Amino acid sequence: MEMWLKLLFPMLALIAGMAVAVQGQINGGLGKKIGVIEGAFFSFALGTLVLLFVLIFFGNGQISSVSSVPKWQLIGGILGAFFVIVQVLVVPKIGVSTTLLAVIVGQIILSVVIDHFGLFGAERRPVDMNKLAAVVLMFIALYLYNKK
Repeated sequence: MEMWLKLLFPMLALIAGMAVAVQGQINGGLGKKIGVIEGAFFSFALGTLVLLFVLIFFGNGQISSVSSVPKWQLIGGILGAFFVIVQVLVVPKIGVSTTLLAVIVGQIILSVVIDHFGLFGAERRPVDMNKLAAVVLMFIALYLYNKK
């Protein structure tokens, strides 16, 4: 069973990454038609309704415990809204692939910092030369991808 999960979780992450690419184009088109903030709002509103449905029928956690978590753990929705607004604004101007390449480079850079220092309760995973080289290569990739 453990072998199955080792394959399942990366595949789910891969599919989620693909969904983000589709989401970017869809949200970008929506934003062009109805406005950036309006497009982000409708994207989040529909997502919220879907999550409410899933929560009602499949939720088994402790939603009432939300008042006892550290308040900084509640900003995920704000960060998600920021991401969707940026996506709606930027995708029509520079395209899905450039937007997502920049997003991924940003995610990796900050995740290296989070891992290195063990921020937000993460297990410490110190940066080594391989990781630094990989980050530098990602910057080079972003530069080359955007170079005319």
